[in-house]
Amino acid sequence: MTREPILDHPTLALVKNQFPDLKLKATEFRGLATLIVPAPELHAVMEFLRNDSACAYDFLSDVTAVDYLGYAAGSALGRFAVVYVLKSYANDLELVVKTYLDPSCDTSGTEADPALTLDSVTDLWPGAEWTEREVFDMFGIRFRNHPDLRRILCWESYPAHPLRKDYPLHGRGERENYRVVEREHA
Repeated sequence: MTREPILDHPTLALVKNQFPDLKLKATEFRGLATLIVPAPELHAVMEFLRNDSACAYDFLSDVTAVDYLGYAAGSALGRFAVVYVLKSYANDLELVVKTYLDPSCDTSGTEADPALTLDSVTDLWPGAEWTEREVFDMFGIRFRNHPDLRRILCWESYPAHPLRKDYPLHGRGERENYRVVEREHA
């Protein structure tokens, strides 16, 4: 099966025509197109992708994040990326939309960093509620106008965001209070 080159992905031209002054980037890997959008304009682009009949991305498959701490300089456009996987059943198209965020303070704790905030897409795809909560819980990225932004996997007072790369591999005191049970005494 031959895939069309990325420049022929019909959605990319539509987005560029709708947002001519926006600095967009596009990449392709193994036949999957990725549109990189600046964080302040993310919600407007996502709304266009869902509501425009030529795009019709009616299904948000996933929302996740990536921490690029420690990557080679210049290989990522920011410390964190929030990644949205969209599907248009009407047009049989798939598109990944990615935006980058850089923290403005130390990320080793749970302090709210205003630079790590995006507009929620739950008004466009209600199913984003749980996946945005997971990104918040694991990475500490907050979503403005989210209907119920609270931790979903860790308890509310958990002292950090475990999928950040500056989180220690052995944890922060979670295991020190547990009694070790040796095999012969189990």
